[in-house]
Amino acid sequence: MQVPIAYSFRNLRTRLMTTALTAGGMALVVFVFAAVLMLDEGLKKTLVDTGEADNVVVTRRSSGSEVQSSIERVPAAIVESLPQVAMGAGGERLISKESVVLITLNKRGSKGEVALASNVIIRGVDAMGFTLRPQVKIVAGRMFRAGQAEIVVARGVAERFENAALGDSLRFGSREWKIVGLFDAGQSGFDSEIWGDADQLMQAFRRPVYSSLIFRLIDPAAFETAREAVESDPRLMLEAKRERNFYADQSETLSTFIRILGLSLSVIFSVGAIIGAMITMYAAVANRTAEIGTLRAIGFRRRSILVAFLLESLFLSLLGGVVGILAASTMQFLTLSTTNFQSFAELAFTFQLTPLIVVKSLVFALVMGFIGGVLPAARAARMNIVDALRAA
Repeated sequence: MQVPIAYSFRNLRTRLMTTALTAGGMALVVFVFAAVLMLDEGLKKTLVDTGEADNVVVTRRSSGSEVQSSIERVPAAIVESLPQVAMGAGGERLISKESVVLITLNKRGSKGEVALASNVIIRGVDAMGFTLRPQVKIVAGRMFRAGQAEIVVARGVAERFENAALGDSLRFGSREWKIVGLFDAGQSGFDSEIWGDADQLMQAFRRPVYSSLIFRLIDPAAFETAREAVESDPRLMLEAKRERNFYADQSETLSTFIRILGLSLSVIFSVGAIIGAMITMYAAVANRTAEIGTLRAIGFRRRSILVAFLLESLFLSLLGGVVGILAASTMQFLTLSTTNFQSFAELAFTFQLTPLIVVKSLVFALVMGFIGGVLPAARAARMNIVDALRAA
């Protein structure tokens, strides 16, 4: 005979409180699981979107990040002269020689001895730096003037830190820097930075070397040739990466930490959810012993009983999974900030829900439901018809 699916679903409706509590426990675990994946995806998307597909980042070999890198002017000039560097409409080479340092700013709303502070990247650029990053746009005020102690601040930084609004001044590098503009970088890593004139910043921090070189390839297919030219030259001691790959690598350490911590919590919570589902299904079997006996007496096979109770458990987990994903989807409206372990600077990013995360979360929920329901379903299927009917 067919599996008594309608019977199973009808019993779920008659036990609404138990069904809701069990599905709620599943939903909580799926919420944590999906939130972790969304957090990891948001971090990666923020940093990968920081780079352009045809841009190359050159840093000191084995430096790890721009903050730790140093490139002297002679090696910078050699890289600038590479034939793989694209030329602009005016004949200028599309390369930006940049200086990257860290400063500490107090967060808004924190005062006195318990003031919360965080590192923020100060990036020294010129007009070419904006040309190579078309996603960075001035949205308020104006661009800083070359040769002046002026800076432009990411809108997110202005919102999170004190004295970082348009028209304010920040003191660092033994100078007062006037904030003359706010920029938006399209939710990329640059949304956590402050930009100013490279030469002025290098003088202020007494840093006579560049941190990185960013150039546009004349042809995206020319990357390997450019990389070989940079890394094989013994005068340079530099390494080159595609800009997207460079910033993706910057997320790896923090991403790994988030995944390990979050998935560990998910596993711990899932054990509780599985036990809850198992208790619920065992109780359902115990309360419906006579009904199970009746089903067997009218011709339903053991396999049909097994599948029916297993489907009941899977439906509970699926219901919890859907609720958990819906709850996790609301996290996309939040913006978090944390310290990037590579640059030691604050990085702001948002949760990102993707179709793959939805699928993974639902599969995770169904696995919990299967594990929690298989033993009670097997017990129901093994019941002796006579003993079950006597229980009535």
